Amino acid sequence: MRRTDIRTRGASIVALALAAPLLLTASACSPLPYDIPRGVFTFSNGLNEALPAVVQVTTLGQSEGPASGENRPRPISSGSGAIIDAREGIVVTNNHVVEGGRKFTVDLTDGRIFDAVLIGTDKATDLAVLKFEAPGLSEIKVVDSDQLRTGDLAFAVGYPLGLDQTLTMGVISGLGRSGMGDRIEDYIQTDAAVNSGNSGGPLLDSRGRLIGINTSILSGGGGGNDGIAFAVPSRILMYVVEQLRTVGEVKRGSTGAILGSLNAERSRDFGLGIVRGAVIESVAPGSSAEAAGLQPGDIVTRIQNRPVSNAGTVAATIGIAQPGTQVEVVYLRGGREGRATLTVEAPGTRSVVIGSEVVMARGLSARMATDGLQVFAVEGGSVAAGAGLQAGDLIRLVDDSAVTDLNGLAEALNGDGQRILSVLRDGEPVEVVLP
Repeated sequence: MRRTDIRTRGASIVALALAAPLLLTASACSPLPYDIPRGVFTFSNGLNEALPAVVQVTTLGQSEGPASGENRPRPISSGSGAIIDAREGIVVTNNHVVEGGRKFTVDLTDGRIFDAVLIGTDKATDLAVLKFEAPGLSEIKVVDSDQLRTGDLAFAVGYPLGLDQTLTMGVISGLGRSGMGDRIEDYIQTDAAVNSGNSGGPLLDSRGRLIGINTSILSGGGGGNDGIAFAVPSRILMYVVEQLRTVGEVKRGSTGAILGSLNAERSRDFGLGIVRGAVIESVAPGSSAEAAGLQPGDIVTRIQNRPVSNAGTVAATIGIAQPGTQVEVVYLRGGREGRATLTVEAPGTRSVVIGSEVVMARGLSARMATDGLQVFAVEGGSVAAGAGLQAGDLIRLVDDSAVTDLNGLAEALNGDGQRILSVLRDGEPVEVVLP
């Protein structure tokens, strides 16, 4: 009995010694998420304030029923959304949740349902803004996603797989993710479970504050959750929402630098030991990039002190900067590091921009390659992206007329109106219609 007692007391002393730093931290800073009456750890206090502001969004489209006069809109998709302004009834969701809809409804956690009006959408970031009127709404506080760190706790909230509101927990497993498609990408990556129906729902921190909007997942082929999901960070989200609320569309700035992504093959061509960065393909005459001294072949490695993964990282930063903003970039030229300050310019009105080695028009960027005119970048949300044009396509014809050089392509794409491009994709002919 004595030995047991001594061991028990010893174990208690050790446990108290180990717990002391936690207890001191709790008392000196903020309390641990511990519910003393129930004896459990919980994050419910902070999260419960946000949950009533997470809504289900239903999109209704044209009925395709029998020709009996029945033409009421029917549900075509559903997802989630977050109320970020209770007074005005502003809901943020994904563009792909509302795309193609004629009517929209918002379901609240208290059982109420309301019609909503679509304020605007932005395909490049896959965001949309809805507005509805209702009393007694809650809202989610938004915080700066730039303060996040890998390893922070994260909570995804939404209406997945036909279920009622569902909360899942994980961690921030990566930041600044891109390369998932032709969009403006600077995603938060999380392993919190996100499934079909979670689209447009909020990603929250451990205090129930909005840090991003869940938009996509990586799946092994079955379409389910495999532990990797992506959210649009609040840094981008709030700029897009403000633009949609005030002017109805997103006007993105530019610097005159036409960019491509660095990859292993191009890195070898440049003799570099890195595979992350954005390659300056061309610089528009008279642009901010030219004034800053940037040149074709420069490799942008950092922008605003953020590491650059590829061209999408630069597009995400420039695309949410107001005209006149000063943007600091770090680049490599000939193996040496350089720095430059770019001034973000207002969106250009020219339909075609031609540089020394690149043509940019309607969201496509093309250059001369060994086998012809090659598309090397497609801007997210652009006319070219919507038409299905892809990086790597070789342009052969525009409106049945052969194009063999940059000047010919620029002339063929200049002006308004539809253009039909005949391209080779992986050796196969493909027709792309640019509206």
